[in-house]
Amino acid sequence: MRPKSENPVQQSSTGGTDASSATSIDPIFHILRIVPFSFLRPPKLRLKLPSFTLPSPNVVFALVLLTYFMVVSGIVYDIIVEPPGIGSTQDPYTGSVRPVVFMSGRVNGQYIIEGLSSGFMFVLGGIGIILLDLALDRNRAKTVKVSYASAGVSSVVLAYVMSMLFIRIKIPAYLR
Repeated sequence: MRPKSENPVQQSSTGGTDASSATSIDPIFHILRIVPFSFLRPPKLRLKLPSFTLPSPNVVFALVLLTYFMVVSGIVYDIIVEPPGIGSTQDPYTGSVRPVVFMSGRVNGQYIIEGLSSGFMFVLGGIGIILLDLALDRNRAKTVKVSYASAGVSSVVLAYVMSMLFIRIKIPAYLR
């Protein structure tokens, strides 16, 4: 329950607004509030609200897929840490410098190309699952359903095999 104040303020007839501004005895306030509006009139504007159309479902899907790709690729890590695009190592036998795509042995570090290739494999697996879902549509021709199903299965299998290969390159003793 709200405590009562010692000096109750009178409320105007409009409800809970402060009546002191309307009944101020300050003549300068009265002049500043009333006089400008006696000869100035606000313009009658005919403004239209901007109308925009919603994007098509394909555009929304493409934006969501692109966002998913960037997130699983580690774009935030790449922006914060600024790792090199690709690494290099020296061959112990010939002494030549070889490019390295995967930062082997470091689970919490990556090169830019490593993140992009892993993100592509995750997106490929997701597209494969979407193709498998499209293959279940009863209104499609049988040949289209078979092609969707085969492309979906091959995409999911390829994404899984390549992701496991990437993990084995990254962590050499993983699942052995």
